Amino acid sequence: MSDTIAPDPRAAVLETVAKLPHLPGVYRYFDANNNLLYVGKARDLRKRVSSYFQKNLASPRTAMMVERITRLETTVTRSEAEALLLENNLIKTLQPRFNILFRDDKSYPYLKISAQEIPRMAYYRGAVDKKNQYFGPFPSAWAVKESIQILQKVFRLRTCEDTVFANRTRPCLLHQIQRCSAPCVNAISREDYALDVENAGKFLRGRQSEVLEALEKKMHAFAAELKFEQAAAVRNQITALSRVLHQQSMETVGDADIDIIAVVVQGGRACVNLAMVRGGRHLGDRAYFPTHVDEALATAEGSVEVEVLKAFLAQHYIEKFIPATLILNIEFDEPALMMALMEQCGHRITLVFQPQGQRRQWLEMAHKGSEIALARLLSEQGSQQARTRALIDVLGLDVADIEALRIECFDISHTQGEATQASCVVFHHHTMQNGEYRRFNINDITPGDDYAAMRQVLTRRYEKVANGDGVMPDVVLIDGGKGQVEMARQVFSELGLDIGLIVGVAKGEGRKVGLETLVFADERAPQELGKESAALMLIAQIRDEAHRFAITGMRAKRAKARQSSRLEEIEGIGAKRRQKLLARFGGLRGVADASVEELASVDGISRQLAEEIYKQLH
Repeated sequence: MSDTIAPDPRAAVLETVAKLPHLPGVYRYFDANNNLLYVGKARDLRKRVSSYFQKNLASPRTAMMVERITRLETTVTRSEAEALLLENNLIKTLQPRFNILFRDDKSYPYLKISAQEIPRMAYYRGAVDKKNQYFGPFPSAWAVKESIQILQKVFRLRTCEDTVFANRTRPCLLHQIQRCSAPCVNAISREDYALDVENAGKFLRGRQSEVLEALEKKMHAFAAELKFEQAAAVRNQITALSRVLHQQSMETVGDADIDIIAVVVQGGRACVNLAMVRGGRHLGDRAYFPTHVDEALATAEGSVEVEVLKAFLAQHYIEKFIPATLILNIEFDEPALMMALMEQCGHRITLVFQPQGQRRQWLEMAHKGSEIALARLLSEQGSQQARTRALIDVLGLDVADIEALRIECFDISHTQGEATQASCVVFHHHTMQNGEYRRFNINDITPGDDYAAMRQVLTRRYEKVANGDGVMPDVVLIDGGKGQVEMARQVFSELGLDIGLIVGVAKGEGRKVGLETLVFADERAPQELGKESAALMLIAQIRDEAHRFAITGMRAKRAKARQSSRLEEIEGIGAKRRQKLLARFGGLRGVADASVEELASVDGISRQLAEEIYKQLH
């Protein structure tokens, strides 16, 4: 009987490479443990992938990555632009180790003007549609709110909720302080209000001079008709707009929308500072810190700055708004990437590398901001690394790479047994990983039984790991003392997991920070670290984040349960009547604000039932 020879993974990879087509597409590299190493795109899959397997690779880092490849997958696309889209979607979703990765920020705020007969101006986050008007995106909530305040002063558009607007019988305080024209009580005609909405849109698009000219013509027309009161109102609008434009004269140019991008690399980390100009107004900036920069150097074809910039443009702008002008602090020549972005947005994108005048000042500001933000990060990172090292030493962990230390922390939260939730927060790469946080709804336990809640959440989290699916952390931190730790020990013993990973944080006397005691599930004695301990500072940071995450989830769950139940508890209100009430008044708050007469006007609600609803909600 002859021995069976195991197939050589490298030979299988090379055989796959030889069969690749000369077509555009995306390739993915995996190691022996089936971990994804790298995702890339290619105009010609065979040529691009073959280049990694040459005998003499220019970069030792590339050679190091290639040595770990035991399997590859490819996906053929119709064009290089389509490959770019797929590549960056995979990078965001799968987070390969050797790709530069930017956190997917989906929460850019917008200023929204609704498409109603009497449009409303509002702060907005979320997906945009074609029905309403959206202006932005803005770099911060502050920038949106400042713009709303400007529009209130100049154009006096309404900001109130629809339920409030529909039920007003007299103007609110905003009208009295000249921040709203009170369309709710017809203090302004529909035509004049629509014109104000139109001018507000022009202002946000950077067409301020056009708005001023239109207002001046309108004022002169009123004056010619001897309508001096209306002419004075328009004059006040012109004065307010002129004052705003004068205040912004130092930062306003003819350009409507521009993004200024400055890349700085130092100390193995990178910072991309993005400043936004919308409607000719500089709205502030935001700093981004990509991960995997050091590993990604293995596959870099150009300078680090260029690779970081390329990754940012692709990941940040895919399926997002792209202005017609990008001002960059480094030379950049990636025609395939820019072509793909232009295909997506449907307009030409101009890259500016040596801006003049005001634009140059903006770029210098963005570059300086990037340097300051990166210096701050490196300083904080050094402090955080020291804390991580201190914790590893205190717990006696066998961790070769402190970057890889992973801690998962659990906390239970409820209000007298109501709306029990457990939270799991994750610390990895010296920082909290918000994208990996999880909440668990706890059901089928005696209300207020924290031990049963802890048993349930730990079982649900780690039974998959025990079956070989998922990642096991280096430390499982429990917010609690001996009782909670014992419950965790039982769960881990039942699942066949290492109880030495469990660390409880028992609160000290009077719950004072610095008096906590570490409690272990194995036979180690409890440990008091003292308030000066760097390890305890890290543990407290993680524990407090778990508590914050648990309590916000519990409050949201409790509020939702109470809102839905308040109407359900009223006799005579079934699902259909409840739905009609909520639809009519825009939610429970609108129902509570409604009068008995308004409630009775809803189909299916009698006068008697309306009185009962009013009584129950007040």
